[in-house]
Amino acid sequence: MATQQPVTRPANSRFSSGPCAKPPTFDLQNLVDAPLGRSHRAAVGKAKLLEAIETTREILGVPADYRIGIVPASDTGAYEMAMWTMLGERPAEMVAWESFGAGWVTDVVKQLKIEATTHTADYGEIVDMASLNYDHDVCFTWNGTTSGVRVPSGEIIPADRKGLTLCDATSAAFAMDLPWDKLDVTTFSWQKVLGGEAAHGMLILSPRAVERLESYTPAWPLPKIFRLTKGGKLNEGIFRGETINTPSMLCVEDYLQALAWAKSVGGLKGMIARADANAQAIADFVAAHNWIDFLAVDPATRSNTSVCLKFTDDRIADGAAFAKAVAKRLADEDVALDIGAYRDAPPGLRIWCGGTVETSDIEAMLPWLEWAFEAELSA
Repeated sequence: MATQQPVTRPANSRFSSGPCAKPPTFDLQNLVDAPLGRSHRAAVGKAKLLEAIETTREILGVPADYRIGIVPASDTGAYEMAMWTMLGERPAEMVAWESFGAGWVTDVVKQLKIEATTHTADYGEIVDMASLNYDHDVCFTWNGTTSGVRVPSGEIIPADRKGLTLCDATSAAFAMDLPWDKLDVTTFSWQKVLGGEAAHGMLILSPRAVERLESYTPAWPLPKIFRLTKGGKLNEGIFRGETINTPSMLCVEDYLQALAWAKSVGGLKGMIARADANAQAIADFVAAHNWIDFLAVDPATRSNTSVCLKFTDDRIADGAAFAKAVAKRLADEDVALDIGAYRDAPPGLRIWCGGTVETSDIEAMLPWLEWAFEAELSA
């Protein structure tokens, strides 16, 4: 007998993996203190930007001697800035197990033409991080947003490495423990785990990364938007809120509100617990249904934010068409929006479980997923 259409609906049906759901307390009225129409270089603008930097430091536990900067073009801009300014001093180890990591490989191998060894794994799997040469510069994503696979811990990264580690942490920051002593460059964007607005990136530099910037000049020209040094020294202003280009003060205010909310739910520990609870609700559902499974092969590497699922029922003839049809049914019912797998990933679903999502909404959505699966199977 076909599953009846559920009665209970999620209060918030937004499960997109980016831009992600706003914090539950979001209200446009909370943004009235944004200094709109004012220069970001005025005292009020710089104060807001510095507050965003230092509150980020406080919540994430970033060491005091690490620099944090707000840069343009989201996580992509931040990571590109790091690669173009720091790589080339020594060979690189390029690590990819999903589409964004693959993009960084293309930049280094085809654009910068740096001597590099490329390590790849299929969607759902992860590269053996122990096999890398950490005397080279290592570029990797902590959490594969399009594959649902994450680095289980940073223990394998040696403390006495000679190279830099460049970590794209855009769907990990504020949802996973990041070992700052093992990360020299860390980047993320506001629109992921905190549900902030898009277009701004965060660039976090260890003292070793700063030393590289001040001791090494790349062989290629750098556009103004990438330049982190002046006269051979770090441009410290960038890390005090004096941004390279004009930020949106409305977006900055929104980020500050998201940070305040994160503190109210227990800071980093609270945010991790919320994401873990969301991911566990899906894990319980998967364990109870034999027609769906995680894309991640090893449970130790399953993401707790971008949870990627695949349909495993033998009766499904066209996996891609079936997954799209299920996602469309859920969207049409306004119970789950934007949960189709990433275009380059294997067919399936991708459900955002970051801390801004309420576990009750995940739990209310899952019976609808069962309904949509059975409805589509019998269509």
